[in-house]
Amino acid sequence: MNKPHETQPALQLIAPSSLELDADITPLSMSLMEVLRQRKSSREFSTRQLSIYKLSRLLWCAFGINREEGSLRTAPSAKDAQEIDIYVALASGLYRFDPLQLLLQPVLADDIRADTGSQDFVGVAPVNLIYVANLDRMSAASRVEQKFYAALDTGFISQNVYLFCAAEGLATVTRGWVDRPALAKRMGLGPAQRIVLAQTVGYPRE
Repeated sequence: MNKPHETQPALQLIAPSSLELDADITPLSMSLMEVLRQRKSSREFSTRQLSIYKLSRLLWCAFGINREEGSLRTAPSAKDAQEIDIYVALASGLYRFDPLQLLLQPVLADDIRADTGSQDFVGVAPVNLIYVANLDRMSAASRVEQKFYAALDTGFISQNVYLFCAAEGLATVTRGWVDRPALAKRMGLGPAQRIVLAQTVGYPRE
């Protein structure tokens, strides 16, 4: 049976604006062992959109705040730099996840899903996450360490997404096949920002 939240409409925004996410984070329905059995990569996606409720839970699981003291997160972060920002590419535009306010902050009004990777499915799947490291938040580390920690921290976050998708019956896959310079320019990223990885999320293709 669908939860009351699941009756909310899918995301349909006419113009880019801040999107308030749903703060009601309820437990997953599976045990951890069953989630691990179900965890997998998939490259076949339905065009069905995710509800605001499901997108909210997805982003909270990925890198949301689970302890108020120090704004600590659901995934570890080297030196607590919290250098990874999650950008969310939807049909309605590009947004940046703000875990402090539980908002999607608008970045671009354009649908850039097809620009987030070279595979055919990225342009039709409802959600593409882009993990961007802000190296200015890791000034105490060398550039080599910065890149290593950013990749490590992105791995933690993307695995949270895998586990959430396994529990919720969603399909997902991480993607390294990204034209990073072109996408960074499209997103308007600054010189200290680096695209680490992309991850597609949606319902399985029926």
